Amino acid sequence: MPDQPKHGSSTVLNPKDLAALSRASTATITTQLFKLGYRNTFLAGVRLQSSPTGRMLGEAFTLRYIPAREDIDVLAAFDDYDHPQRKAIESTKSGQILVMDCRQETRAASAGHILLTRAAARGAAGVVTDGSLRDIAGISELDMPVYAAAPAAMTNLATHHAVDLNVPIGCAGVPIFPGDILVGDSDGVVCVPRHLVSDIAQPAAEQEALEDFILSQVQAGVGLRGTYPPDEQTMERYARYCGNHPSYKEDLA
Repeated sequence: MPDQPKHGSSTVLNPKDLAALSRASTATITTQLFKLGYRNTFLAGVRLQSSPTGRMLGEAFTLRYIPAREDIDVLAAFDDYDHPQRKAIESTKSGQILVMDCRQETRAASAGHILLTRAAARGAAGVVTDGSLRDIAGISELDMPVYAAAPAAMTNLATHHAVDLNVPIGCAGVPIFPGDILVGDSDGVVCVPRHLVSDIAQPAAEQEALEDFILSQVQAGVGLRGTYPPDEQTMERYARYCGNHPSYKEDLA
């Protein structure tokens, strides 16, 4: 029997690896995952809706929605304080990212400003949904990173029925397992399978450092041939630059 794919939250993460990922762009991270054969890691169509001061990084805590049913999903459902949507907000721990599987259905919101404000107060590292959000004007002012596919005024009960917490889900077509690491920036959100964090963190830092050097060369007027991708001569110049600036890669990583 072949080995089963790794997933879940059992892998212990090195803080240095997480720090390296927090400084790497989603473009760099997707490239590193692509090198390992992972092509479906970027949550396409999910866009930044808030005003965070930095990038998003944290462990996934998941909420799964199924289509609503008219006799169950009525406004009185929210009278239950243990409604899965509300329970998800109160269960997401500091440093975790609430990730919602809405089946890419955007006709009704998966959450709103009040719930996301509560998540921020609890120290959540972010919220990600492949559905929509309501009260987007208030959400746009939150410092917590919030990613969604669209705004929508309709309450989630119109199309969504919250069922499961912290189970494997699909978000924007990407498999998300509880404990996976999500990184977000202005380009969007990438999911790093938890067991791959240590494999890509340092290579991502090295790629960032090299590409920063390449960008400086292009800005100085150097042509792309031999520069991007770098040939042997460019790599020699890069090595000399790093030798003359010993803290260069450390500062970027």
